[in-house]
Amino acid sequence: MNNTPLTISNFPRAILHIDGDAFFASCEQARDPKLAGKPVITGKERGIAASLSYEAKRMGIERGMSIRQIKKICPDAILLPSDYETYSLLSKRFYSIVRRYTSEVEEYGIDEVFADITGLRRTLRSSYDKIAERIASELKAELGFSFSIGLGPNKVIAKVGSKWNKPDGLTIIPGKKIHLYLSKLPVEKLWGIGPATTAFLSKHKVKTALEFAQKNESWIVKNLSKPFYEIWQELNGKSIMDLNFEEKTSYAQIQKFKTFTPPSTNYNFVLSQLSKNIENACIKARRYNLAPKSFTIILKTQDFSHIGAEIKLSRPTNFSHELISLTLKAFDQLFNGKRQYRATGVILSGLEEFKVHQLDIFSSFTKIEKLTHVYQALDKAAKKFGKHTLFLGSSFAAHKTKTHLGDRSNRPERHTDLLPGETLRKRLGIPMFMGAVK
Repeated sequence: MNNTPLTISNFPRAILHIDGDAFFASCEQARDPKLAGKPVITGKERGIAASLSYEAKRMGIERGMSIRQIKKICPDAILLPSDYETYSLLSKRFYSIVRRYTSEVEEYGIDEVFADITGLRRTLRSSYDKIAERIASELKAELGFSFSIGLGPNKVIAKVGSKWNKPDGLTIIPGKKIHLYLSKLPVEKLWGIGPATTAFLSKHKVKTALEFAQKNESWIVKNLSKPFYEIWQELNGKSIMDLNFEEKTSYAQIQKFKTFTPPSTNYNFVLSQLSKNIENACIKARRYNLAPKSFTIILKTQDFSHIGAEIKLSRPTNFSHELISLTLKAFDQLFNGKRQYRATGVILSGLEEFKVHQLDIFSSFTKIEKLTHVYQALDKAAKKFGKHTLFLGSSFAAHKTKTHLGDRSNRPERHTDLLPGETLRKRLGIPMFMGAVK
């Protein structure tokens, strides 16, 4: 078998594939440092392992195992329900960090992206290798866990690189070294090659990725469909697969809803419940350094009907008091003292990285900077002394009264029975308000 280079051009394009290491489990470990170094498994709500920390993998636990099997193998395993909202928020932060280096980013999955850094060596004053190292370092420092990165001349080779040395690996595969990696890679490990294609190639004595890459082009075109031909071309150093730069919107919301009993017709009490939800949503947004471009408030009545309003912001903000001040006009129009309300909620939408310097004509840099420090102090106090140690006066009634009176006591609940985002606004005929954040 000929083992000469498949291509002599090192980086006609420079494509990164960045893959989160044990992403869901790592999100849980980053959120709770006490879980670091421990066998963490998500998926408790489904009764099976959905995501595993590397510590759990080393214990012999595999995805799809039942909780009963997991406990037999590892009695000390930490089983957690999946929190997809939090994973999505960290994913959003992941995307935004990569976009600091290039706008050409494909959000391939919640835990992985492709990024085109071709031609950015002069702009970023670094080699492609160093750019990849800087991105990896920033991701680890800001998100609290590691990512594995592959750098290659196209998407398929970059994907080979990111899987080569997990976790926390950086593998650089220039064009002239592609053959060295492919010779050691089983063909079934290639991105896009499934069991059926593997079985077909095996019958033709193709066992490695290199053997596949060195097949005659006419044989590939005759025997395989277009997607496999594209893979073959990329293995030979060509850049065939374009990146899709469209940003996902399904991961761009934070929702906080709370039911209270008995239902209430009291204006101040219902408003305080809504205020508390807004505070909770903003706390979560600040935790991931995100801010919404709009938010929707929802009131749920005793007869299970909903009414709400969406408020567009003049600038993204995660300061609770700013959102609450903009809520009052809409709340006044929604609230009906003759109706009984049993729940309130808020949805923060259009989340993006919070940047103090992104101001408009209504904003003051000094004021925003001071408020940022104030909320950092509030969040620090909450972390040390407990959530809602300090809260806004508008939430006072919600804090001094139990959520549920009577048999239900003060048990917290999570409600996910409402439609998200734009669909909810259209379905309920939610009016739109514009809010200038000052």
